[in-house]
Amino acid sequence: MMKSPYDKYRQSSVQTSTPEQLVIMLYDGAIRFIRIAVDGMDKRNYEITNLNVSKAQTIISELMSTLDYTYDISKNLYSLYEYIYHLLIQSNIKKEKALAEEALGYIQELKDTWLEAIKMGTPKLGETTSHG
Repeated sequence: MMKSPYDKYRQSSVQTSTPEQLVIMLYDGAIRFIRIAVDGMDKRNYEITNLNVSKAQTIISELMSTLDYTYDISKNLYSLYEYIYHLLIQSNIKKEKALAEEALGYIQELKDTWLEAIKMGTPKLGETTSHG
């Protein structure tokens, strides 16, 4: 099967990205899918809604499964991801836009936090800093 140039580019992007960049890519995907799902709710197109909420849930599951528990923050992130996942399920079942939008807000905040940490030059995942 022949891959499109865009598919080849995306695969190359993923393979050459840092762990931090991959997290940003996952957040971007979840944000995109939730926005499409909310639009589907607005248009009462529940097939689109269900498909895109499911895609967002898959991304959240991936984020949950790749946490590194040697960092204390991972337990807190897991709880937040679990809550976001719950919001997505409830939003999909009840077709309540507000629940999806709440999940979207948390994901956007997490993405913004990661971007800020990267800008500040926070040590890469697994690195330690030496003092003195």
